[in-house]
Amino acid sequence: MENRGIEDMFDFRRFPKDAGVLLLLLIYFPVGICLMLIRIFIGVHVFLVSCALPESFVRRFIVRVMCSVLGMHVRQKNPRSRDRNTKLYICNHVTEFDHVIINLLTPCHTPQLEGSTGFVCWARGFMEIHSAPGQEAIGESLQRYCSTEGTPPLLLFPEEDTTNGRAGLLKFSSWPFSLTDSIQPVALRVTRPLIALCTPESSWLTELLWTFFAPCTVYHVSWLPPVSRQDDESKPEFANKVQELLAGELGVVSTKITKADKAEHIKRKRHTVPQTSTNVRPGSIGLGFMVQSLGTDDHRIAKMAQQVKEVLPHIPLNVIAKDLAKTNCVDTTITNLLENKEESPMEATGTSTCGSMNSSYSAGSAPAIKPAAKSFGKSPVDRHLSLQERKDALYNFARRRYIEKHGLDEEDSH
Repeated sequence: MENRGIEDMFDFRRFPKDAGVLLLLLIYFPVGICLMLIRIFIGVHVFLVSCALPESFVRRFIVRVMCSVLGMHVRQKNPRSRDRNTKLYICNHVTEFDHVIINLLTPCHTPQLEGSTGFVCWARGFMEIHSAPGQEAIGESLQRYCSTEGTPPLLLFPEEDTTNGRAGLLKFSSWPFSLTDSIQPVALRVTRPLIALCTPESSWLTELLWTFFAPCTVYHVSWLPPVSRQDDESKPEFANKVQELLAGELGVVSTKITKADKAEHIKRKRHTVPQTSTNVRPGSIGLGFMVQSLGTDDHRIAKMAQQVKEVLPHIPLNVIAKDLAKTNCVDTTITNLLENKEESPMEATGTSTCGSMNSSYSAGSAPAIKPAAKSFGKSPVDRHLSLQERKDALYNFARRRYIEKHGLDEEDSH
């Protein structure tokens, strides 16, 4: 199992980088808009037909033909390998409409594990689960469903999120493999010209409109032979085995990247701005090491940490970076550290740290501060006043260093 680069597994740009393809897209754009409007009108009729006709081969055939008009073409490989006795299909996840495509080939139900419920859930083709919240309760409900005779198979996506399908598979969650001892893997590969299949943080409705805009979207469905869990095989081991089988069929790698890793990467990418220069000062050796060791997404945090470090030199970089990751603001972090909202070494080191602060004041000809009380207050009021004095002293210290660094006058800083 490999750790493929997370950037390779998702399309963060809707439009291509290649200049030639981008020119073709610009030429196609008016045609795509017209196609989208026509397909929206046809799509309403497809929805009405699918609601009116009962579940049967005829209904699936009619809807499949109408979906082809909408630009969603389906091709399947090894249809005879499909086991009619299997109660659970396991498939990789590429688009928001994978469950609809599989349902055009064989009757199956995909539970709605998160998101909207009610009419929207039903209209999108999901099965609503009526059970208590929580993964354990949902698993028990689906396990009862699989053990019921006469019910269509379940279709689950253990990746729990979409990829572009070209580089690798997200790490499979193990809970779907506890529902039954035998599953049937389904390999799904999707191709589309000119634009990306899906982008992170896009809603299903946005993806539907882009599907109508594109010339076509081709879904290649490949049925693999059923796989059973061995007696001495745990659920995670069974999940890894099925993941390797699907990765081998699709010609991609099997990774350890999870849905949570994808969400974290998207969050970092959202807050990242292009960096033009590092501007690491020679004296900031610790910060220079941090900037070099971190990825591009964390360079901004490191530079912000340098700004805080210049104002509060007695605070370690790791404490500053930890607070900046939460606040994403230099001023808020300085305020937090001055008010001792975060655990800092000021309290742990006691008078030694405060002594160094007094030395700094003396060197800068700043007025002396009283970082610690001369004696422990006998009443809560006295102790509170002592704490407030230390806060005011630290604030005045940081303010004076800022004024001296930027060459400001006392009146300009107010």
